[in-house]
Amino acid sequence: MKYFLKPRIPSAIIALLLGGCAVLLGGCDEKTGAELPFPASHWILLDVEDAQQNSGSLEWSFELEKGGRYVLQVLSDGSSEGSVATIEVGGQELNGKLERDYVLESGIVSEFPKWVTFKEVGQQTLSLKAEASISHVRIVPHHSNPLNSGHFDEEWQMMHESPEKQAALKWFKEARFGMFIHWGLYSQAGGSWEGTRIEESPHAGPRVAEWLMSTFRIPREEYAEFAKTFNPDKSFAQNIARLAKDVGMKYVVITSKHHDGFALFDSASSEFDIVDATPYEGDAIKELYDACRAEGIEFGVYYSHGNDWMDGADGNYWTMKERHDLLGIHTHMQGKNHWDPRDNTHAEYLESKAYPQIKELLELMPDLRLIWFDGDGYITEEQAFRFYKLVYDINPNVILNRRVGFEFGDYLDAGDNVIPAASDNLSKHWETCGTTNNSWGFKSYDNDWKSPRELLYYFVDITSKGGNYLLNIGPDGAGNVPKQSSSNLRVMGEWVHTNADAIFGTTRWTIPHEGGREALLSGTGHRAAHGFSREFSNEDFWFTAKENKVYAMSLVAAESTVRIRALNKEAGIIKSVRLLGSELDVKWNQAEDALVIDSSDWNTSENGFAIEVVF
Repeated sequence: MKYFLKPRIPSAIIALLLGGCAVLLGGCDEKTGAELPFPASHWILLDVEDAQQNSGSLEWSFELEKGGRYVLQVLSDGSSEGSVATIEVGGQELNGKLERDYVLESGIVSEFPKWVTFKEVGQQTLSLKAEASISHVRIVPHHSNPLNSGHFDEEWQMMHESPEKQAALKWFKEARFGMFIHWGLYSQAGGSWEGTRIEESPHAGPRVAEWLMSTFRIPREEYAEFAKTFNPDKSFAQNIARLAKDVGMKYVVITSKHHDGFALFDSASSEFDIVDATPYEGDAIKELYDACRAEGIEFGVYYSHGNDWMDGADGNYWTMKERHDLLGIHTHMQGKNHWDPRDNTHAEYLESKAYPQIKELLELMPDLRLIWFDGDGYITEEQAFRFYKLVYDINPNVILNRRVGFEFGDYLDAGDNVIPAASDNLSKHWETCGTTNNSWGFKSYDNDWKSPRELLYYFVDITSKGGNYLLNIGPDGAGNVPKQSSSNLRVMGEWVHTNADAIFGTTRWTIPHEGGREALLSGTGHRAAHGFSREFSNEDFWFTAKENKVYAMSLVAAESTVRIRALNKEAGIIKSVRLLGSELDVKWNQAEDALVIDSSDWNTSENGFAIEVVF
């Protein structure tokens, strides 16, 4: 391999590449005063002149302050365009051709198509093989991994650690199971527009039903007319609250405003809401809030603060793209209204609609438990922090999720239909949101429903790893939940109610699971493309703990003998064993290799059972 050492890039240009230092101080452009989308400290620039030669490779050591997704780039003069480069870092290998992805005054930026996920921080090693006149390697936070500057950390920490927040988080950790509801104007379309299914749209974009306006590029005026036909049945609130209770869910979160900008509550800040724009007589959010509280279920709202296709202009896309192009990094367009944006600025939308509507929701529902923000996209760090502080100042008992932006959430979400591995080391309490079929909003032709056992698997797997499960329903335009969805959920609920002691108020035990492989999900499209093939046996058990108790959960009916290897004598001295939901006197023996239980007279559900072991 040949490495041509180019002259060092001038310090001012390096500062521009890094987004800080001499030209851009403190994450702010000296010339314009505009806030940059990232702090300088999270960019890493590796100079070829500082590398060590190691068996034909160039090698660097560097310190990583924060984990997550990063993009890898190399900077060259372009003379070796088309040649192949290989990078190894963080236990991952990336290969790619050196293309002219970005052209800067200082050279050509070539970006590897795959990103790297750093799960651990601290000392890292990167090695590079390339036949090119490379001057630098750049490690840049991925657009989905905005990292904060630390400027607001002290004030945020004070609020996050307040007695009110910590009490709310204690409730959340014990609640474990919630209902997500994606419902709005798009629900009456059922995943189609003017006779065309969303999968056949000529435009790029997500194929889930709630993205109807974006994926079909529906003009704002035309979409506003669509609201005139939205008139759901008045029984929707009671029906959904009762379903959540039947399934054993402890909290409900509904889309008070999704990316289309339509509010399901009476808003003084916008006429594009259920009271002013539709024939429906009532405030749907307040009605569901009241119905849930009457059933003893806690209530939260989803709110899209960064994306608003009706009033949010271009989502700050073009401003960010101008800055990103100067730095040679990608500007992600998905979720931004570039087909018919309103002529205001995104900042003006935040001031006139988003901040006021959050205040309205908090005042409308004094016992609100959480706000599930989404679409943070290209809001700035200051704007994300302002949302957090706004909520805290009005009601410090309300917790916020990660997507408020820039690590200011009180808890993490693993991702849409993403189940983390047991080995993942997450920094905060976490939640997985998942679907009952393959769409979030109602899609009339999506009948790929997840069976009760499949849903139970995701639930017990998430619970055994210490997380919450927020399971989505997508009611139709009338507010009716599809029959197969509600039927499967109620079967799931029978298991949940019987084995509630193994779920609610528990924590992660020494190990989460014994038996077969983990069947992880990597996103909404994963299950849609690959289906679900995981089989279960009487050797599969998932574990939780509570005080001096350990719970073992199975997803198959008990055979004549139950053997649980993790509960052998090395686990501790067992005092008693109980089959949840039963008054039977359990016969058991704690052997050297396993807890052995005589289950010959048990009559358990085909979807399994749970036992309680007291040490």
